[in-house]
Amino acid sequence: MSDSNLLGEFLRARRGTTAPADELADTRRRVTGLRREEVAQLAGVSTDYYVRLEQGRERTPSAQVVDALGRALQLDEEALAHLHSLARPKRARRRPAKERVSPRLVQLMDAWPQTPAVVLGRCMTVLASNLLGEALFGGHEHSGDLLRLAFLDPDAREFYPDWEQVAVNTVGGLRSAAGTDLDDPLLIEAVGELSLKSADFRRLWARHDLRQKTHETKRFRHPLVGMLTLHYESMTVNSAPGQQLVVYQADPGSPSEAALGLLGSLAAGDRPHR
Repeated sequence: MSDSNLLGEFLRARRGTTAPADELADTRRRVTGLRREEVAQLAGVSTDYYVRLEQGRERTPSAQVVDALGRALQLDEEALAHLHSLARPKRARRRPAKERVSPRLVQLMDAWPQTPAVVLGRCMTVLASNLLGEALFGGHEHSGDLLRLAFLDPDAREFYPDWEQVAVNTVGGLRSAAGTDLDDPLLIEAVGELSLKSADFRRLWARHDLRQKTHETKRFRHPLVGMLTLHYESMTVNSAPGQQLVVYQADPGSPSEAALGLLGSLAAGDRPHR
């Protein structure tokens, strides 16, 4: 988790996953992705300069060079913004505040009895949930931690029918949320544990993909009510940097809406509403 050469690590990872253009592609290639000299040529810089960037001997390329590297590596808008942040000198980090959820936000979520809602922390731990949100992710070994649920829970592939896509988005979302602040103790602990225990996590973390958590349609195979197809929206909690409010909903009149209603009834019968 050292941040000594984050820029170089990102460039190497993305170079290895960038498909060469037709004029560069041939059957004799021994490497996946682009060669260093090819990236340099596409970005309009010398090969020696690009090698120094990857090796950490050059750390502050100009904005114009960063934009050119982004084009060469076919980066999307979010990945390009991340590359720009890596090229800026790192400021001294402040000690992260303890993750606390506003009581007003909890009260707001509790007012949505038919809508699952959870508040996620910096490393995707569930900091708070309403009754239906708790029921949606309940019954697993890692129900209170969506990162570990995806990679360490024995029920993960059963719970997420589209597990590979969930895994890709989860790791990309973690990288996106962390940004350049890889010294966060919570992040170090999570990445260290998952890298040790999950080969899938190691593989995806090494890709340096970014997936900002915004909105998506996700399928669940719930142990109590069966298949659910839910749409979620993720919103930044402005009063608590690093927290995300994630709200799930089903299409009106769909089997998933009926299943959510059943899940809510089961949850309400199991314990009283807060």
